[in-house]
Amino acid sequence: MTATRGHRITVEPGTEHVRVVRDGVLLAESRRPLVLRETGCPVRYYLPPEDVRTGLLTASDTRTHCPFKGDASYWSLPGAADLVWAYPEPKSEVAAIKDHFCFYDTETLAD
Repeated sequence: MTATRGHRITVEPGTEHVRVVRDGVLLAESRRPLVLRETGCPVRYYLPPEDVRTGLLTASDTRTHCPFKGDASYWSLPGAADLVWAYPEPKSEVAAIKDHFCFYDTETLAD
């Protein structure tokens, strides 16, 4: 957990079944996501690279900086720019998300 001036981030192992489907194509499926909760943001699921079909993704030139997590790299699909991101070198407080992929649109399933 990290907290700064009212801003808080937690990262915990999740038990959710998370699927990412775009235009009928399964991009990722995981039963071992990391759940990141951050003040003012929706819950995000960071998926291990083994659970993501990375061969379908194309690296983007987009980079962003978060003062709490670090620098993010992005990947795209045709017609879906910057659909997914990851932190190759996250800040130590959120080190668990290193190289895990996060998608804007995810579906959680009740098993």
